Amino acid sequence: MSETPEDIYYAESHEWARLEEDGRITVGITDFAQDALGDIVYIELPQIGQSLQASVEAGIVESVKAASDIYAPVSGVVTAVNRSLEDAPENVNLDAYGDGWFFALEPSDVGELEDLLDYVAYREAAENER
Repeated sequence: MSETPEDIYYAESHEWARLEEDGRITVGITDFAQDALGDIVYIELPQIGQSLQASVEAGIVESVKAASDIYAPVSGVVTAVNRSLEDAPENVNLDAYGDGWFFALEPSDVGELEDLLDYVAYREAAENER
């Protein structure tokens, strides 16, 4: 894996969750996931105001290889979506942890982050999938 930030949380389903200073959580897919999918061509994002439950489908990402569900790593209400991905889904391939973010949410319980994997556990799980 080329890049795995140490200061964010990871779901076993390959989403990442970053707690922002304002208390919101930004969500995307990991570098490992985008690499496995290949060239991303379409992303279906949740709607602003939509309530999501942890581990439940929040959207879809399609690549030249496959389609995959996007799961909410924590529960909450969607407060923002990355509309730039509608015209440039390849941003996920180029910058999975930056410009390639998918959505942000106001968490119902920020403590759910503790149910996710840390950097070390995620890297180990991803390496075991190779």
